Amino acid sequence: MKSKITRRRFMATTAASTALVAAPFVRGAHAAGKLSIGFWDHWVPGANKATETLVKEWAEKEKVEVSIDYITSQGNKLLLTSAAESQAKSGHDILAMNTFLPARYAEQLVPLNDVMDPLIKQNGAVNATVEYLGKIGGKWLAIPATAGSQIKGPCSRIDLLKQHAGIDIQAMYPAGAAPKADGWNLDTFLKAAGDCHKAGVPFGIGLGTTSDSVDSIGAFFHAFGAVLVDAKGEIVVKNDQVRQALDYYKKLMAFLPEDVPAWDDASNNKWLLSGRGSLIMNPPSTWAVAKRDAPQIAEQCWTHGFPAGPKGRYSPFLPFFWGVWNFGKNVPAAKSLLTHLSQSASAEKMVIASGGYDLPAFANLTTFKTWSEEGPPKGTLYHYPNPHNHQTLSIAAAPAPHKIGEQIYNQGIMTQMAVRYYRGEALEKTLDWAAKELEGFMRI
Repeated sequence: MKSKITRRRFMATTAASTALVAAPFVRGAHAAGKLSIGFWDHWVPGANKATETLVKEWAEKEKVEVSIDYITSQGNKLLLTSAAESQAKSGHDILAMNTFLPARYAEQLVPLNDVMDPLIKQNGAVNATVEYLGKIGGKWLAIPATAGSQIKGPCSRIDLLKQHAGIDIQAMYPAGAAPKADGWNLDTFLKAAGDCHKAGVPFGIGLGTTSDSVDSIGAFFHAFGAVLVDAKGEIVVKNDQVRQALDYYKKLMAFLPEDVPAWDDASNNKWLLSGRGSLIMNPPSTWAVAKRDAPQIAEQCWTHGFPAGPKGRYSPFLPFFWGVWNFGKNVPAAKSLLTHLSQSASAEKMVIASGGYDLPAFANLTTFKTWSEEGPPKGTLYHYPNPHNHQTLSIAAAPAPHKIGEQIYNQGIMTQMAVRYYRGEALEKTLDWAAKELEGFMRI
């Protein structure tokens, strides 16, 4: 039995997942109609204000009546909202979507090549991860959003790495200059992890099944060239590169806190803020909290690049997107607003409001002053946006077809493999388990 979901019913059932702006921006003439937007509710206090101001500027100029909902990703509420709107074919005109969601809803999104192609010419190319997730069959399904997009690179304690591992991370990644990181590789990383563990200040790298853990292991797998499912959809998990990656993680896990298999996305943040950790993988949100709550720790934090492996230096990039539903009521206005939000001046305002957390995907928008000037210590975020392109931005599970990649990512298959092997399961048995899980994804 099919049940029709009205817009009123949908908004009532999802009200708990949104933070509604007090009043829409209204122009009495209604010259260009109405527009409804569902933005991601930002972690950084005050960052939502930047998008709200930008939308208001545009709305007043274009004479559009706009309403904004800020939807939290906690409790998967952003995910649930996209699923509900897709089913109801009613809701917002523009909706924020992360990682694999544009591909999931490809049949219900308006192709945005006419917006994206000029933006690329204007702002520079986007990285391959954005293209993998946002462009399918030659069609741009969504526009990469500045708000929420992030690199989850290492955030290290300057003092602890220097004292216990003999690594001067500021010299390796100097503020205002290109990295001098030829020696920053997987072997160096493993040795430093061992040294810091011995000193009682271990690296804090999660092995749970939530995003932070999956993003980290995905970058290490890419550094080995380790692929579970190839771009054609073939299961290739039983290969030497995957074996090498798992062997490496088995050694690394011996130097991590014992409870890392149970960590969620808040655990690594808490680990660094506790003063017990010398390195985590995270965007600048942890540093921003430390600046407020534990300034003595913030003053010793330095965000920098990933260690290089046999196949190169990779770093996790998690993009947010803005998609336009094809059942939306005002597609022309939606495209106009997304063009406005993707201008350099607009992106910079979001970056400033987020304290450097937000990260535009376009190549020409990675050198804003915020990342050079933020502190303490000054320059701590300089290498966060990868300004010298010294590493490849990646996402776990790529290059698998999206339906399979999404399941690999969401189920944390790689972290589960690492934990099983570390706890004593034979390597080939771990690979057999993974292959069966992947075969199951093929049937979904």
